[in-house]
Amino acid sequence: MEFNYLLLAYMGIVVMLVLSGVGSAYGVTIAGNAAVGALKKNDGAFGNFLVLTALPGTQGLYGFAGYFMFQSIFGVLTPEITAIQAIAVLAGSLSLGFIALFSALRQGQVCANGIAAIGQGHNVFTNTLVLAVFPELYAIVALAAVFLIGSAVQFPF
Repeated sequence: MEFNYLLLAYMGIVVMLVLSGVGSAYGVTIAGNAAVGALKKNDGAFGNFLVLTALPGTQGLYGFAGYFMFQSIFGVLTPEITAIQAIAVLAGSLSLGFIALFSALRQGQVCANGIAAIGQGHNVFTNTLVLAVFPELYAIVALAAVFLIGSAVQFPF
């Protein structure tokens, strides 16, 4: 019986999608909870709260983009996948999944703190947006790594 490398690769894809999606859901919820509380004090800043609340949701999109890269751009998710390609997909997927998870959680916390400060009357929207980009950067770097991994192992191998 031969080992199914395609199954191994798709296990990584599933973990990547789940972790990045869960991170986004939690990050958005962390910021959203702060927004609901801050609206009690400053209901005129809802637009700022909305932007800061939505920001951690991007990591889930990075997980989807990683899958799209492996599936469509590099074409490695086929029955002819080799062991090296499957391990590369698994490693890249796990990396992006975990980095996106923690990036979204921490970004949600940064945004929540900014939302709380805005709710108290401080003018920190732009500063919060700038600081919230830093956790985002690591998810972008992880997505770039997935791109490099995919381009290194694409067909013909």
